[in-house]
Amino acid sequence: MCQQPAIPLINHNIVFYGAGSMAEAIVRGMITRNVVDSGNIVMLNRSSSERLSELRSRYGVLGSNEPEQKNEYLRTAPVIVLAMKPKDAAEALRGLEPLLSSDQLVISVIAGMTIRTMQGLLGKPQPIVRTMPNTSSSIGLGATGIAFSKEVNEPSRRTALNIFEAVGLTSVIDEERMETLTGISGSGPAYIYYMMEAMIAAGIRGGLPAEQSRELTVQTVLGAARMVQQTGEEPAALRKKVTSPNGSTQAALEVLEKGDFFETVISAVNRCAERSREMGVALEKELS
Repeated sequence: MCQQPAIPLINHNIVFYGAGSMAEAIVRGMITRNVVDSGNIVMLNRSSSERLSELRSRYGVLGSNEPEQKNEYLRTAPVIVLAMKPKDAAEALRGLEPLLSSDQLVISVIAGMTIRTMQGLLGKPQPIVRTMPNTSSSIGLGATGIAFSKEVNEPSRRTALNIFEAVGLTSVIDEERMETLTGISGSGPAYIYYMMEAMIAAGIRGGLPAEQSRELTVQTVLGAARMVQQTGEEPAALRKKVTSPNGSTQAALEVLEKGDFFETVISAVNRCAERSREMGVALEKELS
């Protein structure tokens, strides 16, 4: 018996206004997980026809940077994902103002730009979803914070969640907590990469070949994350299980404690969140 193909979760157009790496990651995830058919995805950018041609060829999506066609896509799409650089966002949002109807959903992946700022630039209380994905979205293992304006209805909430669940875990938060989330998951991969750099360097200095040190470090970090995920145990409990009294692991952890490792990481997260707020305030002042 012939099996019917699965019906996509979303059966209407989604326009990506911006066609960079994050937009591509989300599109790839949606197509792979059958969230939406490639023929219902439209990708737009400012001027690069070559980039749009590449995306059309790679994924079977639609795309154009011809002004009239772009405006038609934007005017008629139920969902528009803003994925341009922050420096281009104000001009794009002001240009959207005359095109949008009140029931179109706007989803932003623009760092630092608040819902209030976006609605101000649009000149109306448009339904807006503000998100903060991280770079691991590009391999389907992202962590995305999501905040909704009060105008977003339940079907639109579900649409937004479906889009970002295609590239990893989603976490709905109050918008005022977005900077804290940025400090943990938005910038978090960089902290782990930094730790890995140090572990690889230690292996090399200890006489291991560079490639072997790298492989061991990568597998160790991957295994540790999977242990927390699959066992459901707290990191502290798992740490204690591998730390024998007066053993080598304890000796290593004592060095980290002397360097105030725990509080230093917390301070780094807090500073990241603080800097994210500063950038958001500066952006609002620039646009006002």
